Amino acid sequence: MSDSPHAWRHPRPRGVEGRCIGRTDVPMDRRKAKRLAHRIRRVARREGRGRVVWTSPLRRAAAVGRWLARWGFTHRIDPRLAELDFGAWDGRCWSTIGAAEVDAWCADFKDHAPGGGETVAALMARCAAFLAEHPDALAVGHGGWINAAERVLRGLAPPATPAEWPPARPYATLWRASSSRGAESQ
Repeated sequence: MSDSPHAWRHPRPRGVEGRCIGRTDVPMDRRKAKRLAHRIRRVARREGRGRVVWTSPLRRAAAVGRWLARWGFTHRIDPRLAELDFGAWDGRCWSTIGAAEVDAWCADFKDHAPGGGETVAALMARCAAFLAEHPDALAVGHGGWINAAERVLRGLAPPATPAEWPPARPYATLWRASSSRGAESQ
């Protein structure tokens, strides 16, 4: 049994290009959710992992958990796995969000709540709470949550600037963490 978390970014949703997507529940292709569930099942079997998968409540992640549940996994939903809450920005086209608003967030990246939603520091805090309770979880979540998990497990503080926050990993990819090796993407 592995003692480190494994997290997959959800499959690519439909209709998100050019939009600020955090908590907006966007549609996705069922086949993509099933393909990712197959990959998770193979990793769990190969590594002797438990048959419990945690997902965000958003359907782009939870759909994968529902497939795994059909195959004997226990599917648990935890809101702490959700993406950053962008508040009033969520679901909008980036081009309709004023430059002054984005600049204000960039100037105080750690503690400014974009669109009145959630700060990056708060995202990291809920991520840390989840990982403390479930240090060896198999999880399906979101790009921002995975970035936060990597920073938490490496002992890094919330980023002060956007330059310290990496771009989101590709859709449907695995991120693993290990206290001795840091994090690796696959």
